[in-house]
Amino acid sequence: MEFLVKSARPETLKTATLVLAVGEGRKLGETAKAVDAASGGAISTLLKRGDIAGKLGQTLLLHSVPALKAERVLLVGCGKERELSDRQYRKVIGATQGALKGLGGKDAVITLHELPVKSRDLYGKTRLLVEGLIDGGYVFDRFKSQKADPRALKTVTLTADKTSQADVERAATHARAIAAGMALTRDLGNLPPNLCHPSFMAEEAKNLAKAYKGLKVEVLDEKKLKELGMGAFLAVGQGSAQPPRLVVLQYNGGKKDDKPYALVGKGITFDTGGISIKPSANMDEMKYDMCGAASVLGTFRAVLELQLPINLVGLLACAENMPSGHATRPGDIVTTLSGQTVEILNTDAEGRLVLCDTLTYAERFKPQAVVDIATLTGACIVALGSNVCGLMGNNDGLVKQLLKASETADDRAWQLPLFEDYHELLESPFADVANIGGPKAGTITAGCFLSRFAKNYHWAHLDIAGTAWISGGKDKNATGRPVPLLTQYLLDRCKA
Repeated sequence: MEFLVKSARPETLKTATLVLAVGEGRKLGETAKAVDAASGGAISTLLKRGDIAGKLGQTLLLHSVPALKAERVLLVGCGKERELSDRQYRKVIGATQGALKGLGGKDAVITLHELPVKSRDLYGKTRLLVEGLIDGGYVFDRFKSQKADPRALKTVTLTADKTSQADVERAATHARAIAAGMALTRDLGNLPPNLCHPSFMAEEAKNLAKAYKGLKVEVLDEKKLKELGMGAFLAVGQGSAQPPRLVVLQYNGGKKDDKPYALVGKGITFDTGGISIKPSANMDEMKYDMCGAASVLGTFRAVLELQLPINLVGLLACAENMPSGHATRPGDIVTTLSGQTVEILNTDAEGRLVLCDTLTYAERFKPQAVVDIATLTGACIVALGSNVCGLMGNNDGLVKQLLKASETADDRAWQLPLFEDYHELLESPFADVANIGGPKAGTITAGCFLSRFAKNYHWAHLDIAGTAWISGGKDKNATGRPVPLLTQYLLDRCKA
């Protein structure tokens, strides 16, 4: 879908569909009033008939409105609030996207970014609008015999005056890049695990490097992991016929001497739980256990689309966790790349094992900051549900930067504590640390475990177990989160 920005009055533009907002009580905003006036009051006359009340998400399609160059006018209800919340604004966008999906026009003029939204300027409103329209049209039908019908809508025009045109254009550019990154993340998450395995993830990273300039990719195979001494990483994949891979991405868009930022993604391409095997119900959704790595690739795609002036490292910790005669057992002790030993009490707490060695490996890049992203704990879903990512870290400044980015991107995160008391739950009588801390505070003890391997740099951990995919039934789907949060964090660093 192409997005154009024009400094023109909506009523003067020739289009298949003109989208206008209507408030509850059939109230028209300034733009809609101007269009209504140009039509000789035709829109307000139709509103008086009561076909749309202006309630949030309502839609009404009008044909052949007098004196307008638009073939149709789509009215979208925006409720009674003077200022919309982000959630209400997204409902308006979703209703618009849903209505346009069923129309035959190839183009549309949309004015919704002119609505008042709490704490959002024109750039912020436009970006949410464009992201929502693109992501709302996402379809994954690669393995369907009957493909989805192609969308008729190809071009969306956003109106702006001359003073605001640059902000609208910048927002649309950023939104397109973020939406492209989300689409890649969603595609990878939705792929079946017989296709999407560690070597496949490595190939996807190489394909990204072929498509965009400035990206270098290195793949560390099982032999190299052994040479390095990544015993925890190797322990996770040793029960599988699919060998593990550590995929290293490097993009140097900043100054030569600038230290890079690093993103570390958990890439368990299928998680049975290993010997500590999971219940069979919904185990198919464990193909989504690689969404942390997928979100790193998606963020890289957004960064490459924008060619951001930043140095960035991506580390994808990819393995498959399977039960077999070669699999790691509960009670095994492994030596990590850092030299610390880990007693594996539960083989289903495997994500932290691939991540701990990868976090140690990240030290060699002398990063300014490291953020790891992982579908790490079911406890995070218990604590925060499916709307908010769990956030922990060892540096208050970094945590605040990520929280600010999450608000700007409307991709929410919430900080959880890493108090010293929680570390005591990870004590082992036989090794330096156990890989689980018992039934209490499971998300926090997982963060405490990872923090032991991230002491030499500023580090934060995002637990996306509740946000990376929608669970169950016909709506099951990867979400593409937290690509918006991560991309915003990097955009902010370019301004710093």
